[in-house]
Amino acid sequence: MDDVALLDRHDTKYIFNREELIAMLPQLQEHYRVLEVNGNRASLYHSLYFDSENLDFYSLHQRGKKNRLKIRMRKYVDSSLTFLEVKLKNNKGRTVKSRVEIDDIEETLSPANLKFIEEAAGKQDQLGAQIFNEFHRITLVHKVEKERLTLDIQLTFKDTNGEKSHMNQLVVAELKQDSVNRYSPFAKLTKEMLIRPERLSKYCLGIALLVDDVKKNRIKQKLLRITKISGDQAA
Repeated sequence: MDDVALLDRHDTKYIFNREELIAMLPQLQEHYRVLEVNGNRASLYHSLYFDSENLDFYSLHQRGKKNRLKIRMRKYVDSSLTFLEVKLKNNKGRTVKSRVEIDDIEETLSPANLKFIEEAAGKQDQLGAQIFNEFHRITLVHKVEKERLTLDIQLTFKDTNGEKSHMNQLVVAELKQDSVNRYSPFAKLTKEMLIRPERLSKYCLGIALLVDDVKKNRIKQKLLRITKISGDQAA
Protein backbone atom coordinates (compact mmCIF):
# COMPACT_ATOMS: atom_id res chain seq x y z
CA MET A 1 0.00 0.00 0.00
CA ASP A 2 2.88 2.39 0.68
CA ASP A 3 4.08 1.89 -2.90
CA VAL A 4 0.67 2.91 -4.27
CA ALA A 5 -0.24 5.70 -1.83
CA LEU A 6 -0.60 7.97 -4.89
CA LEU A 7 -1.28 11.19 -2.99
CA ASP A 8 -0.66 12.99 -6.30
CA ARG A 9 -2.54 11.02 -8.94
CA HIS A 10 -5.07 10.79 -11.74
CA ASP A 11 -8.52 9.52 -10.70
CA THR A 12 -11.15 7.92 -12.93
CA LYS A 13 -14.55 7.11 -11.43
CA TYR A 14 -17.26 4.68 -12.45
CA ILE A 15 -20.72 3.82 -11.13
CA PHE A 16 -22.56 0.52 -11.50
CA ASN A 17 -24.59 -1.91 -9.39
CA ARG A 18 -23.59 -4.74 -7.09
CA GLU A 19 -24.58 -7.48 -9.54
CA GLU A 20 -22.09 -6.07 -12.04
CA LEU A 21 -19.44 -5.95 -9.32
CA ILE A 22 -20.00 -9.62 -8.50
CA ALA A 23 -19.54 -10.43 -12.19
CA MET A 24 -16.30 -8.42 -12.33
CA LEU A 25 -14.42 -9.77 -9.33
CA PRO A 26 -13.37 -13.17 -10.72
CA GLN A 27 -11.93 -11.47 -13.81
CA LEU A 28 -10.00 -8.95 -11.73
CA GLN A 29 -8.49 -11.63 -9.50
CA GLU A 30 -5.74 -12.40 -12.03
CA HIS A 31 -4.40 -8.84 -12.01
CA TYR A 32 -5.01 -7.45 -8.51
CA ARG A 33 -4.39 -8.25 -4.87
CA VAL A 34 -7.01 -7.34 -2.26
CA LEU A 35 -6.22 -5.36 0.88
CA GLU A 36 -7.15 -7.11 4.12
CA VAL A 37 -7.29 -5.19 7.42
CA ASN A 38 -7.76 -7.18 10.62
CA GLY A 39 -9.39 -9.97 8.64
CA ASN A 40 -11.74 -7.65 6.72
CA ARG A 41 -11.66 -7.23 2.95
CA ALA A 42 -14.45 -4.64 2.95
CA SER A 43 -13.27 -1.96 5.36
CA LEU A 44 -15.68 0.47 7.01
CA TYR A 45 -15.14 4.21 6.44
CA HIS A 46 -16.84 7.16 8.15
CA SER A 47 -16.46 10.66 6.66
CA LEU A 48 -17.58 14.17 7.52
CA TYR A 49 -17.34 16.86 4.83
CA PHE A 50 -16.87 20.57 5.48
CA ASP A 51 -17.94 23.45 3.29
CA SER A 52 -18.85 27.11 3.59
CA GLU A 53 -22.33 28.20 4.66
CA ASN A 54 -23.16 28.81 0.98
CA LEU A 55 -21.75 25.41 -0.03
CA ASP A 56 -19.10 26.97 -2.25
CA PHE A 57 -17.20 23.69 -2.79
CA TYR A 58 -20.42 22.01 -3.94
CA SER A 59 -21.25 24.92 -6.25
CA LEU A 60 -17.81 24.94 -7.88
CA HIS A 61 -18.08 21.24 -8.58
CA GLN A 62 -21.57 21.58 -10.04
CA ARG A 63 -20.41 24.42 -12.30
CA GLY A 64 -17.64 22.19 -13.65
CA LYS A 65 -14.75 24.28 -12.38
CA LYS A 66 -11.39 22.63 -12.96
CA ASN A 67 -9.73 23.69 -9.71
CA ARG A 68 -11.82 22.19 -6.92
CA LEU A 69 -11.41 21.53 -3.23
CA LYS A 70 -12.79 19.03 -0.73
CA ILE A 71 -12.18 19.07 3.00
CA ARG A 72 -13.17 16.12 5.14
CA MET A 73 -12.43 14.12 8.24
CA ARG A 74 -12.25 10.42 7.51
CA LYS A 75 -12.18 7.56 10.00
CA TYR A 76 -10.68 4.29 8.81
CA VAL A 77 -12.64 2.22 11.31
CA ASP A 78 -10.88 -1.13 10.92
CA SER A 79 -7.46 0.52 11.19
CA SER A 80 -8.50 2.75 14.12
CA LEU A 81 -7.09 5.78 12.29
CA THR A 82 -8.69 9.17 11.61
CA PHE A 83 -7.35 11.90 9.33
CA LEU A 84 -8.21 15.45 8.33
CA GLU A 85 -7.86 15.36 4.54
CA VAL A 86 -7.64 18.14 1.97
CA LYS A 87 -8.13 17.12 -1.69
CA LEU A 88 -7.29 19.50 -4.52
CA LYS A 89 -8.37 18.66 -8.07
CA ASN A 90 -6.34 20.83 -10.46
CA ASN A 91 -7.01 21.94 -14.02
CA LYS A 92 -4.81 19.12 -15.36
CA GLY A 93 -7.14 16.49 -13.92
CA ARG A 94 -4.79 15.46 -11.12
CA THR A 95 -5.83 14.99 -7.51
CA VAL A 96 -3.40 16.07 -4.80
CA LYS A 97 -4.25 14.93 -1.27
CA SER A 98 -2.78 16.24 1.97
CA ARG A 99 -3.68 14.77 5.32
CA VAL A 100 -2.84 14.85 9.01
CA GLU A 101 -3.79 12.34 11.69
CA ILE A 102 -6.36 13.52 14.26
CA ASP A 103 -7.96 11.90 17.30
CA ASP A 104 -11.48 11.46 15.94
CA ILE A 105 -14.14 13.02 13.72
CA GLU A 106 -15.46 16.27 15.21
CA GLU A 107 -18.05 18.66 13.81
CA THR A 108 -15.98 21.73 14.71
CA LEU A 109 -12.58 22.49 13.19
CA SER A 110 -9.96 23.30 15.82
CA PRO A 111 -7.39 26.11 15.35
CA ALA A 112 -4.76 23.45 14.57
CA ASN A 113 -7.01 21.91 11.92
CA LEU A 114 -7.72 25.30 10.36
CA LYS A 115 -3.99 26.01 10.23
CA PHE A 116 -3.38 22.71 8.42
CA ILE A 117 -6.13 23.51 5.92
CA GLU A 118 -4.68 26.97 5.29
CA GLU A 119 -1.21 25.52 4.70
CA ALA A 120 -2.59 22.93 2.28
CA ALA A 121 -5.16 25.00 0.38
CA GLY A 122 -5.03 28.63 1.47
CA LYS A 123 -7.29 30.42 3.91
CA GLN A 124 -10.89 29.15 3.90
CA ASP A 125 -13.61 31.19 5.58
CA GLN A 126 -16.59 29.99 7.62
CA LEU A 127 -16.13 26.27 7.18
CA GLY A 128 -18.79 24.14 8.82
CA ALA A 129 -19.82 20.48 8.94
CA GLN A 130 -22.25 19.68 6.10
CA ILE A 131 -22.69 15.99 5.36
CA PHE A 132 -21.66 12.61 6.75
CA ASN A 133 -21.20 9.48 4.73
CA GLU A 134 -20.48 5.87 5.56
CA PHE A 135 -19.50 3.02 3.27
CA HIS A 136 -17.52 -0.18 3.00
CA ARG A 137 -14.48 -0.13 0.72
CA ILE A 138 -12.78 -2.99 -1.11
CA THR A 139 -9.27 -1.96 -2.15
CA LEU A 140 -7.48 -3.73 -4.98
CA VAL A 141 -3.80 -3.18 -5.79
CA HIS A 142 -2.37 -4.06 -9.19
CA LYS A 143 0.22 -6.83 -8.98
CA VAL A 144 2.65 -5.05 -11.33
CA GLU A 145 1.58 -1.51 -12.19
CA LYS A 146 1.43 1.48 -9.85
CA GLU A 147 -2.34 1.40 -9.66
CA ARG A 148 -5.01 1.12 -7.00
CA LEU A 149 -8.72 0.43 -7.43
CA THR A 150 -11.27 1.21 -4.73
CA LEU A 151 -14.81 -0.17 -4.75
CA ASP A 152 -17.23 1.59 -2.39
CA ILE A 153 -20.45 -0.21 -1.43
CA GLN A 154 -23.34 0.16 1.04
CA LEU A 155 -23.29 3.97 0.89
CA THR A 156 -25.24 5.93 3.48
CA PHE A 157 -25.45 9.73 3.64
CA LYS A 158 -26.59 11.71 6.68
CA ASP A 159 -26.99 15.46 7.18
CA THR A 160 -26.28 17.28 10.43
CA ASN A 161 -29.97 16.97 11.42
CA GLY A 162 -29.85 13.18 11.17
CA GLU A 163 -31.76 12.84 7.88
CA LYS A 164 -30.45 9.81 5.95
CA SER A 165 -30.34 8.44 2.42
CA HIS A 166 -29.21 4.89 1.60
CA MET A 167 -27.74 3.72 -1.71
CA ASN A 168 -27.20 0.06 -0.88
CA GLN A 169 -27.03 -1.31 -4.43
CA LEU A 170 -24.74 1.40 -5.82
CA VAL A 171 -21.03 0.77 -6.39
CA VAL A 172 -18.68 3.75 -6.77
CA ALA A 173 -15.36 2.65 -8.22
CA GLU A 174 -12.28 4.83 -8.43
CA LEU A 175 -9.22 3.92 -10.47
CA LYS A 176 -6.19 5.71 -9.03
CA GLN A 177 -3.12 5.90 -11.28
CA ASP A 178 0.13 7.81 -11.49
CA SER A 179 -0.79 8.61 -15.09
CA VAL A 180 -3.75 7.63 -17.25
CA ASN A 181 -3.51 4.06 -18.54
CA ARG A 182 -6.56 2.99 -20.53
CA TYR A 183 -5.03 -0.49 -20.85
CA SER A 184 -5.59 -1.06 -17.15
CA PRO A 185 -7.41 -4.41 -16.67
CA PHE A 186 -10.25 -2.62 -14.87
CA ALA A 187 -10.55 0.08 -17.54
CA LYS A 188 -10.66 -2.58 -20.27
CA LEU A 189 -13.22 -4.65 -18.39
CA THR A 190 -15.58 -1.73 -17.80
CA LYS A 191 -15.35 -0.80 -21.46
CA GLU A 192 -16.33 -4.36 -22.40
CA MET A 193 -19.28 -4.13 -19.99
CA LEU A 194 -20.31 -0.74 -21.47
CA ILE A 195 -19.64 1.04 -18.16
CA ARG A 196 -18.27 4.48 -18.91
CA PRO A 197 -16.16 6.76 -16.71
CA GLU A 198 -18.17 9.29 -14.71
CA ARG A 199 -17.61 12.62 -13.02
CA LEU A 200 -18.97 11.95 -9.58
CA SER A 201 -18.34 13.24 -6.08
CA LYS A 202 -19.78 11.33 -3.13
CA TYR A 203 -19.88 14.66 -1.27
CA CYS A 204 -21.92 16.32 -4.01
CA LEU A 205 -24.17 13.28 -4.28
CA GLY A 206 -24.91 13.45 -0.56
CA ILE A 207 -25.67 17.18 -0.70
CA ALA A 208 -27.95 16.73 -3.72
CA LEU A 209 -29.82 13.90 -1.99
CA LEU A 210 -30.36 15.60 1.36
CA VAL A 211 -30.30 19.39 0.87
CA ASP A 212 -33.42 20.80 -0.78
CA ASP A 213 -32.43 24.38 -1.52
CA VAL A 214 -29.34 23.78 -3.68
CA LYS A 215 -29.02 23.88 -7.44
CA LYS A 216 -29.22 20.38 -8.91
CA ASN A 217 -29.69 21.09 -12.61
CA ARG A 218 -26.28 19.71 -13.54
CA ILE A 219 -26.68 16.60 -11.43
CA LYS A 220 -30.40 15.91 -11.94
CA GLN A 221 -29.96 13.47 -14.82
CA LYS A 222 -27.11 11.77 -13.00
CA LEU A 223 -29.29 11.32 -9.92
CA LEU A 224 -31.93 9.65 -12.07
CA ARG A 225 -29.30 7.40 -13.64
CA ILE A 226 -27.86 6.51 -10.23
CA THR A 227 -31.34 5.58 -9.04
CA LYS A 228 -31.83 3.37 -12.08
CA ILE A 229 -28.37 1.78 -11.80
CA SER A 230 -28.58 1.07 -8.11
CA GLY A 231 -32.25 0.16 -7.79
CA ASP A 232 -32.46 2.30 -4.66
CA GLN A 233 -34.59 5.37 -4.02
CA ALA A 234 -32.40 8.46 -4.50
CA ALA A 235 -34.49 10.64 -2.19
